[in-house]
Amino acid sequence: MSASIAATRAQPQALAGQIKKLLVLASVVLLAACSTVPRSKAPVVAEPSDGMHRVALLLPVTGPDADVGQSIANATALALTDTKVTNIRMVTYDTGLGVAAATQRAIADGNKVILGPLRSDNVIEVAEIARPAGVPIISFSNDVGVAGQNVFLLGHLPNQAIERVVLYAKSKGMNRFAGVVASNVYGQRAQSNMTTAVRAAGGILVGIQESNGTAASAEAAARRLAQMGAIDAILVADSGRAAITTVPALRRGGLRTAKILGTDLWNIDGTLAGSPPMYGAWFASVSDTLYTQYATKYRARFGKAPLRLSSLGYDSVLLVARVARDWRPGTRFPVAQLTDPQGFIGVDGAFRFNANGLTDRMLEVQEIQAGKFVTVSPAPSQFVK
Repeated sequence: MSASIAATRAQPQALAGQIKKLLVLASVVLLAACSTVPRSKAPVVAEPSDGMHRVALLLPVTGPDADVGQSIANATALALTDTKVTNIRMVTYDTGLGVAAATQRAIADGNKVILGPLRSDNVIEVAEIARPAGVPIISFSNDVGVAGQNVFLLGHLPNQAIERVVLYAKSKGMNRFAGVVASNVYGQRAQSNMTTAVRAAGGILVGIQESNGTAASAEAAARRLAQMGAIDAILVADSGRAAITTVPALRRGGLRTAKILGTDLWNIDGTLAGSPPMYGAWFASVSDTLYTQYATKYRARFGKAPLRLSSLGYDSVLLVARVARDWRPGTRFPVAQLTDPQGFIGVDGAFRFNANGLTDRMLEVQEIQAGKFVTVSPAPSQFVK
């Protein structure tokens, strides 16, 4: 949720306590905040003898994705300031100047783990170079298709948000579900995720329609759904902007009482709280309570609000700092520690990695109200074993 939008919820003291404990136990010194990718050939890898852990941050800090990349990079710098362990050296390599070149330089510089990159196609390119070198990747992508074989996804996975909001709606007496999904890869996967989620919740899937986010496409999808009989809830698996177009079309099409459901994509679009047709809609997302604290600190340091995805950068530093407690400098990154079933704590709440590289997260359900997102179902307090 945008930092400018108020959130009404109780303070999760357990999470706050755990993150404070983590910050006390782990501290990191930033020795180099940014490194450009040279045009010359990468040097031969030299093992460090200074007792420092070398961690590479691969992000686009130039080019079309520079705003997102820089916000994440700023978040890592903030996390490094907030912590005080003295044995981690983190350098940023600009993928905007070339993904392969950035990766080769990062490996040649002796980095033992890579944080990033941002996009799934970049993950594939980075992995082709990092895997043979035995360097694991903790990516900010949420594309499940690139996970596995030492590639771990820190990004929020849409299937978990869909499962959570569908299960919550079912618990509130809704049984007949329908969906409008984006006409892209995200939508295709959301369609599969919704089918699985409704079946697991014991509901009935009435139908799913695709929409490209335009008014005409949304109207057509609404007409088709309206012909399928009674519908209790409709999942709009698309961006907040697309939802603002789609929901009025559903209402005009005769689906006036169906509860609107969404995914965690909505949490990064604060304009939803200013759109009356969206009021009352539910979506599942990570908790914003610790995020609002983080956003305040970010704004104080950098003079502007962080992008919502930047919390992934902050949490990646906390994760590495925690693992560094049991990681001998100069040795390979202890990948096995990433799959600790107890998980980790970050700005976005509790999370843990599975052996397949995917992430489990504790999600809450939020309701869109006038000017704010309000928690209507708090995140669980512990993972199901």
